[in-house]
Amino acid sequence: MTQPIYVAQNTLDSSPAGGIALLPALACRHGLVAGATGTGKTVTLQTLAQGFSQRGVPVFMADVKGDLLGISQPGQPNAKLQSRLAERGMALPEWSACPVTCWDVLGKHGHPVRATVSDMGPLLLSRLLGLNSTQEGVLNIVFRFADEQGLALLDLKDLRALLNHIGQEASALAGDYGHVSMASVGAILRALLGLEEQGADQFFGEPMLNIHDLLQTDSQGRGVVNVLAATQLMQTPKLYACVLLWLLSELFEQLPEVGDLPQPKMVFFFDEAHLLFSDAPKVLLEKIELVVRLIRSKGVGVYFVTQNPLDIPESILGQLGNRIQHALRAFTPKDQKAVRVAAQTMRANPDLDLETAMTELGVGEALVSFLNDQGTPCMTQRAWIAPPASQLGPITSQQLQTLLDHSLVAGIYEKHIDRESAFEHLKARSMSAETTVAEAGQGGLKPSALSSGKNSKEPESLLAAFAKTAIKAVGTQVGREIVRGVLGSVFGRRR
Repeated sequence: MTQPIYVAQNTLDSSPAGGIALLPALACRHGLVAGATGTGKTVTLQTLAQGFSQRGVPVFMADVKGDLLGISQPGQPNAKLQSRLAERGMALPEWSACPVTCWDVLGKHGHPVRATVSDMGPLLLSRLLGLNSTQEGVLNIVFRFADEQGLALLDLKDLRALLNHIGQEASALAGDYGHVSMASVGAILRALLGLEEQGADQFFGEPMLNIHDLLQTDSQGRGVVNVLAATQLMQTPKLYACVLLWLLSELFEQLPEVGDLPQPKMVFFFDEAHLLFSDAPKVLLEKIELVVRLIRSKGVGVYFVTQNPLDIPESILGQLGNRIQHALRAFTPKDQKAVRVAAQTMRANPDLDLETAMTELGVGEALVSFLNDQGTPCMTQRAWIAPPASQLGPITSQQLQTLLDHSLVAGIYEKHIDRESAFEHLKARSMSAETTVAEAGQGGLKPSALSSGKNSKEPESLLAAFAKTAIKAVGTQVGREIVRGVLGSVFGRRR
């Protein structure tokens, strides 16, 4: 049986029996780490991640402050830490590091993370672009047209070319796809321009991330901790949320059903989780809830990290069985109400006033309730979080470079690939149409007819006929849809 992950020490019981541990077999029942800024969530996250890694469980987490890469280096004893642990009746950890793979959407502080436009799907892309329902409908038409015509949507230039094409041929396509206004097309193109200015265009393209590269262990059997550099990514919160949600959906889509396991196949930490749900449309919330509910059967545990439990919708909060609640502030009536509601989301302890304790917790102290071996929440305990065995804080640029050079995926994702896709196909088709019309104008009309004005509409008719033919005939892939996997029904994708 996999050893429990020692996470905290009961504040009122410094004996070994006072240790509070997370059972790996119940880790796939998901969890929540909450608390105000500066109360110790980052250290808790690092302690949990290292505990999973030491038991051979790969971990994914975003580094929003730039200090989580310390998990790649062994910790060092110091007088302050030793004094604190002695006061709390806790032993010094056995200093050790975790194997780490660094990732970065912008490609500056880690291996590039990329996805194709087609794989992102219209629902997440609409969310990323901030489109209204009408514009989202146009984007759905673009994806449907690309599927039926066999046009690969890989990067933003493919999407832009296809938007322009559909806008120009709107009248010819209206019978099959409905009306497409140039105003909607223009709004989407402007949104794409804004996305590119934020650097998000680097996320779209190939080689696309192979999700199985996140599920690796090292030669010692330790799970690799995948750290996504997110200090700059956080400047575009919607992109941050969409990238993490896309990764989660890829895990759901590609991993097989495994049922209950002795420990998870992977644990996914979603830091700053409130960004995922902020201003999200109802349809997206429903699909996030669906993924969270079903991904447990794929062996993946999801842990949301946020400031207040109320940041998480009730339908999802009710699925989070393992809870660590750090201190909350109660300076205003609104804050006091939030504390009261947060206390009600944890299992009551007759010997502990949760609402009062939640405002009195010190830094590194938390209210903890994990699932027991029967799958039911234990009574909430007030406890000190155990320090991780790895370094707390950031690493040097030299240490980061060493991690990149010795990574298991070094050299795989660094070079961008731009293969033939929708942009090239549409460009070639346009050039072919111009050539055909030019040849028809030179060889099919008599000089007398051109000079006298007779048959003056013939070149225009040939061009219209060619356009209609080109729309309906696209090589050998006419009528074939690009199947995007099971999650097409969940996030509007057909890979």
